[in-house]
Amino acid sequence: MSYLVLARKWRPQSFADLIGQEHVSQTLANAIRSGRVHHAFLFTGARGVGKTSAARIFAKALNCETGVTAEPCNQCSSCLEIAEGNGTDVLEIDGASNTGVDDIRDLRDNIRYLPSKSRFKIFIIDEVHMLSINAFNALLKTLEEPPEHAKFILATTEPHKIPITILSRCQRFDFRKIPLKRVVDRLRQIVDAEGIDISDGALAMIARRGEGSMRDALSALDQVIAFCGDRVPDEDVRGLLGFIDRRLLFETLEGLIQRDCPRLLDLVRRVDHLGYSFRQYCRDLAEACRSLVFCRILDDPEEALDVTPEELDELKALAGQTSLEDLQRLQGALLRLEPEVAAASMQYLAVESSLLRLALLPPAEDVGTLLRKLTDLEKRLAGMVASGPAGGVPRPASPPPSRDRQEPAAKKAEAPVAPMPASGGWPGLIEQVRGTRPLLAAILEKASPLRLEPPEIEIGLPKGSFELVQLGDRDMQQDVARLASDYFGCPVNLRVRGIEPDREPAPPSLAEERRRQESDRRRRLREDALGHPLIRSAREIFGAEVLDVRPIDKEFV
Repeated sequence: MSYLVLARKWRPQSFADLIGQEHVSQTLANAIRSGRVHHAFLFTGARGVGKTSAARIFAKALNCETGVTAEPCNQCSSCLEIAEGNGTDVLEIDGASNTGVDDIRDLRDNIRYLPSKSRFKIFIIDEVHMLSINAFNALLKTLEEPPEHAKFILATTEPHKIPITILSRCQRFDFRKIPLKRVVDRLRQIVDAEGIDISDGALAMIARRGEGSMRDALSALDQVIAFCGDRVPDEDVRGLLGFIDRRLLFETLEGLIQRDCPRLLDLVRRVDHLGYSFRQYCRDLAEACRSLVFCRILDDPEEALDVTPEELDELKALAGQTSLEDLQRLQGALLRLEPEVAAASMQYLAVESSLLRLALLPPAEDVGTLLRKLTDLEKRLAGMVASGPAGGVPRPASPPPSRDRQEPAAKKAEAPVAPMPASGGWPGLIEQVRGTRPLLAAILEKASPLRLEPPEIEIGLPKGSFELVQLGDRDMQQDVARLASDYFGCPVNLRVRGIEPDREPAPPSLAEERRRQESDRRRRLREDALGHPLIRSAREIFGAEVLDVRPIDKEFV
């Protein structure tokens, strides 16, 4: 049994059948009616939008037995032969298979002969961009001065690969991608004629799979009919074509807009349960968010969006629930999400955490509101400048002296402090050790000097600590004693023992002292910054929160 696929069975047979290419069919028809038919044409555009079909229709219009007409009869032998691809005087050449100069020379020799029974000898070269440079050069002269009985129609999906010398000798027609609604309408005509029971929603999914190509959409429809038969459920179409349910996408966007985190968690679980690709889910989310942006910007977004009327109404209602600034920020985040998910080892968690993060973002403010707040801030600062001493802006007060500057050294620590020699004591010893043994110095920084009266030196480290285990090595203790003897100028007896800091008071180690000083410095720095009048005004106007304070003066201590 011979079966003819839908793409061939329902191939356009007249200019009126060319869906979405009215600008091409009208121009060609007018050229035929006025007798101003050029000798060379270039048809460019995406795959499956009607380039070869238009070439055949044009050939039928020129060679129809009823006369040169914009509406071929499709009944005469010439029209029927051309429709079947068997026209004696209409030669269809595959540029991908006949790329060499010898093929073009054969074509050029063939041109010299008159057509056998038609008015014109027509050469349709598909995928012409695949020809070699030598083949293009061989074709060049023929295109420039062909015989009166010859017409050329070149078709390509990549016109930028064709030499400019060829382009300049052709009339160019750019075929557009076919809008989704036009594809759905055409598919509806076909399925009604074929007796197929299918919903408009399923046809929209099939048309969307075609991505603007009628041929690809018809191929997808053939696949669906082969799987489902005469009755086509929406679920089968969605599963067969790998589409994510549009309802899931709209619910996800609604959950993001309404900041409904439990709903988002449930939606991600459903996407995973249904076995959808998370990457495709992210891509479709970004595309759906783009549709929301268009609904906010355009008064009539229908022409710019490939959606059904029902989906358009739902998108408009959804877009009205949030601001354009929030939608643009959301779209940018969703565009970055797909490559992040592609690189993630746990895609489920990546999508889940990203959607929750987007839902918890605070609402964006429009530029006008921010400008008004900045103007308010400028006015307040101007008033502060006028009221300040000598017209200057109040500067933060100098930081109060630290406690260790106010209190006598004897009250600074409750624990006994070992006396330090005039040469620098314990810190000086560690600095000298650092010059030759930096790892050993890092260990000594964690030690507390319990007794520092050369030649007797006793240091303590917390029991069970890594540093105590290291200094428990006899060779390392000898190294420390030798370095200390060189530093203090006398033989040193070193003892190392474990201590319990919570029970046994001990002088702070250098590491502990450094942490305390840094903590005091950060605390004073934050207090000074938060107390500054300019910072207080900015927080009050913008409702802001200070997350971090960083010094800009390196000498601040």
